[in-house]
Amino acid sequence: MKRSLSPQFFKSIANEGREFWGFCGFYAKKKVMVFSARFEKNKNRLVKFFLMKRGRYNRPFLHLTTMGVLGIGVMIAPFLADTFPVFAAKNSQLDLSSSSSAKQSILVGEDVFQTQLSEKPRDKVITYTVEKGDTVETIARKFSTKNNPISPDTIRWENDLSDDDITVGDTLRILPVTGIAHKVGEGETIYTIAKKYNTDAQKIADFPFNEFAGNGETFALVTGQMLIIPDGIKPSEQPVIKRQVYLAQGPIPVSSGGYTYPVRGEISQSFSWYHPGLDITSPIGTPIVAAHNGTVTEVHLGTYDGGYGNNVYISNGAGIVSHYAHMSGANVSPGQRVVGGSTVIGWIGMTGRTTGPHVHFEIRVNGSVVNPLAYIQ
Repeated sequence: MKRSLSPQFFKSIANEGREFWGFCGFYAKKKVMVFSARFEKNKNRLVKFFLMKRGRYNRPFLHLTTMGVLGIGVMIAPFLADTFPVFAAKNSQLDLSSSSSAKQSILVGEDVFQTQLSEKPRDKVITYTVEKGDTVETIARKFSTKNNPISPDTIRWENDLSDDDITVGDTLRILPVTGIAHKVGEGETIYTIAKKYNTDAQKIADFPFNEFAGNGETFALVTGQMLIIPDGIKPSEQPVIKRQVYLAQGPIPVSSGGYTYPVRGEISQSFSWYHPGLDITSPIGTPIVAAHNGTVTEVHLGTYDGGYGNNVYISNGAGIVSHYAHMSGANVSPGQRVVGGSTVIGWIGMTGRTTGPHVHFEIRVNGSVVNPLAYIQ
């Protein structure tokens, strides 16, 4: 005689199942929350570390990523071949030799073997062998890009050329930016080196491939190390070459869609591939004014914040955000409306990664950093 199971039995099994899966969900949620808390606790340290060493890890990161993608491709290739045998068979039956159109689609130009210089930023000095028809000027243009021009003087100074007399087969050292390379001597600082080459110490600090001892905030140097001095001028050439000085003429009242400089002063560093904004110098405590109408979206105070120090973000509500860094303090709070050319948002300071009093001013369009001069002028 078969024994029937009562409804209460099935109900008990269902309740136990719900309790089991409920416990599993609670356990998983707890683990996720613990992981999230630990991640948030250490996230800022990682962000600050990689920002402080920006550019230094580009090459290892790209190499590891490429190796990872290739490895995944190798592992899943057999699976794809087994899963899509029809596609594989069709590909294997392609006969390029019988297709005249396929032959004609492969065009080989006379400069197919010509080396094309990479657009990515370089982190070191490279060696170039002079070719037929080269001049100092053409070599400078060959290594220049839209956002990183290399001056002929940079090539002359690095290679001790008294004139432009070069011959085929000569080897020349090419710097990654316009400027000069310097081997640090005993007792030198970035301030004394900047003065020697008539440039701004902040440019030396901001060049991403220059390394500093310690935590990177004191800009400590090691005797014998090599530094790239962006926009540096050879001392013997300084009486001849006069550096142009650009002034930020502002702030001034602006219309509803207009922009102005946030402070009046000298533009000590312009926009470049390694410096995403303008540095405008002015005495400590000088008021910084909103560059346009908008709403304050972020205010960061009392933190290094990746080198920005005390900084403020303002959005115009249409995808454009302005950013002001290294301030001594802020005069606004998130959500506050500001008027371009009028509202004081903070004051000139020396917080974050800075060698002197100035405001670092950025403009971002839909998240991408652009040259502020395109909007102010």
